[in-house]
Amino acid sequence: MQVFKFGGASVKDAEGVKNMASVLQKTGYKNTLIVVSAMGKTTNALELVIKNYFDNKTELQSSLQEVIKYHNEILLTLFEDDSHQVYTKVTSFFDELKSILKSNKSPDYNFVYDQIIGFGELISTTIVSEYLNSIGISNNWIDVRNQIKTDNYYRRAHVNWSITQEHISKQFNTQILNITQGFLGSDANNFTTTLGREGSDYTAAIYAYCLNANSVTIWKDVPGVLNADPRYFENAQLLNKISYREAIELAFYGASVIHPKTLQPLQAKEIPLYVKSFLHPEAPGTRIGKNITLDPMIPCFIVKKNQVLISLSSLDFSYIVEENISEIFNLLHLHKMKVDVIQNSAISFSVCIDDNYNNLEKLLLHLKAKFKVTCHENVSLYTIRHYNQSAINQIETGKTVLLKQLTQETVQIVGY
Repeated sequence: MQVFKFGGASVKDAEGVKNMASVLQKTGYKNTLIVVSAMGKTTNALELVIKNYFDNKTELQSSLQEVIKYHNEILLTLFEDDSHQVYTKVTSFFDELKSILKSNKSPDYNFVYDQIIGFGELISTTIVSEYLNSIGISNNWIDVRNQIKTDNYYRRAHVNWSITQEHISKQFNTQILNITQGFLGSDANNFTTTLGREGSDYTAAIYAYCLNANSVTIWKDVPGVLNADPRYFENAQLLNKISYREAIELAFYGASVIHPKTLQPLQAKEIPLYVKSFLHPEAPGTRIGKNITLDPMIPCFIVKKNQVLISLSSLDFSYIVEENISEIFNLLHLHKMKVDVIQNSAISFSVCIDDNYNNLEKLLLHLKAKFKVTCHENVSLYTIRHYNQSAINQIETGKTVLLKQLTQETVQIVGY
């Protein structure tokens, strides 16, 4: 059993879907599961639909129509016969989406987000599945929500591994090519849940773990895992081999090529992960596995933008000790803040966070009741693994550095 994951960039248009089929024909697809993300920037487009649903009803239909138009253009290119069953299936999903937008009574943004956002994956996998069938690549379409079960922590759900293992073991047919959605699951009440942005990689790892797969391959628009994001850094280099530990470190610090949760189930069963280019499927890409030395051994750069740096100091110059720190972390947890860096001294405490749930104002209100608070929004967090002075200079040049923290292998710099 092998698991392939194709991201949104690989199926962003009709040519992408055709290229995906070409990759399967070149690599082979016997005893294979394919996990597919939403097409192109569909997730972003559906996020705008959700935003308009809550904040700008006059633009709701227009934003929804853009999503429908985008998929219809892909359909018309792939399927000349407009009586093909794929049109009915895709229309049915959009009708269901419209029904949710019309009948929903919940004011909970996170719940509504998960009920709407997953239609991108449901539609993309339907189109891909039907296209592959049409060219002779028979396959079985799976609704991942019937197999991956989670709690109801909407937008970042936690997998119930025992129930998920049971469902996958009972329902999965290894005798045919299977296609399913990334990113999604469902809770005990069968409401759709999501595993966090970029969660499709994690979906592939969940299936690989439960099916004892031989390997997982993530197909990207880059040659493999690079030592830096080429959108922000020039002359990014391919990393040929990485250990699980190194990859987990890179993912933890925010390397976007791998989801932070993806590697843990793979490491547990020593399932190798390959990151390859869907443009050059014959190229070796990057191999991630057990007891592998980073090759080549060079600095690795990671940047996370739109961060928030909060600096706290005691109002009466008393020490910030265990009791204060415990209270701070309780507030961070209460407001669902993801902590990326912490730094403290005797009377001060700084933390760099992701405000994924837009709870910053509420958090600051609580903190200001007990601490002197300084807040810097829209800062960037730079992380360098295996740094040298030249790498640090490259990051710091021309920037205002607000926080800097060094360990033996890693330096983190917050600035703008």
